[in-house]
Amino acid sequence: MDTPSDQRPTLSVALCTYNGATYLREQWASLLAQEWLPDEVVVSDDGSTDGTIALLQELSQTAPFRVTSLTNHKPLGYNGNFEKAIAACTGDLVFLCDQDDAWLPHKTRTLASYLLNNPQHDVVFGNATVADAHLTPTNRQFWDVVRFSNHDQQAWQAGEALHVLLNGNRVMGCAMAFRQSFRARALPIPANVPGGYVYDGWLALVAAATNQIGFVAEPLQLYRTHPHQQIGVLPPDAGPPVRLRDRFNRDRQLKLAPFKQQQACWQTLLSMLVARVGPQAIELPQLQHRINHVAMRAALPDARLLRLLPVMQHLLTGRYHRYADADANRLAPYVAAAGDLLE
Repeated sequence: MDTPSDQRPTLSVALCTYNGATYLREQWASLLAQEWLPDEVVVSDDGSTDGTIALLQELSQTAPFRVTSLTNHKPLGYNGNFEKAIAACTGDLVFLCDQDDAWLPHKTRTLASYLLNNPQHDVVFGNATVADAHLTPTNRQFWDVVRFSNHDQQAWQAGEALHVLLNGNRVMGCAMAFRQSFRARALPIPANVPGGYVYDGWLALVAAATNQIGFVAEPLQLYRTHPHQQIGVLPPDAGPPVRLRDRFNRDRQLKLAPFKQQQACWQTLLSMLVARVGPQAIELPQLQHRINHVAMRAALPDARLLRLLPVMQHLLTGRYHRYADADANRLAPYVAAAGDLLE
């Protein structure tokens, strides 16, 4: 049964643009087609030079909702641009929006209804169907690309959202909605979040630290892929492989350096999150446990015999398994432990 309009929360859309004239009209049309229309669209443009501004002026003239247009005379980048748009939104719920996708008609209704029915969550996100440059759907789902597997979804629902996110961001900003009250914790968005997270990853991490983020396991939009995307779905380049024969004669510090870097990365992230959600946030121990594991690996002594106790403790308590890559085979935790013992 649909929610009466006078009982619905007010909906804001934070739409960020940058030289998006080629695709913006289709995204705008999908906003107009929403079953629950936005009450306002806040557009923040990051210095477009391709006619985006003129197109926005044209589209806003006949919009059935309030349109607020902001222009950055000095480019802010995607983090700063979304921060500016989010800060200007006045609705009860805020939806993030890219310039080049297309939302399915039930998207705002679905995500808003989730937040109405789940008061324990401040943030929700959905899936998307990956499309080509012409918005033709492919056979891929966004969650498949970012490896948000059924196993990870079950872990998320069991209270381990932060653990899942620390293995890599699973949340696409343009598939996200959150309560107005969430902004006070999330903004400002840090310029350099450790681990390569950008604005959407940061928002998800802040919500996950207090276990206040849920998801709708349904594609709610077409996610357009094209050569001019600022952020896409291509995986990062893999680092150079370490040959087996090199493992036992490389400099010891080369072996330990990645673990020291990870330790510093996670420690900085922990400090950032504590500053936003407080040291008692329910899920922060998940990050601290990860730091403890990588700190152990970073501090293993040169003497192999002295490595035996800490390595075996972490192996037998399942920490090598917990922090192994999701795509690694079953032997990977044992190989990692053997490497720590012998290299």
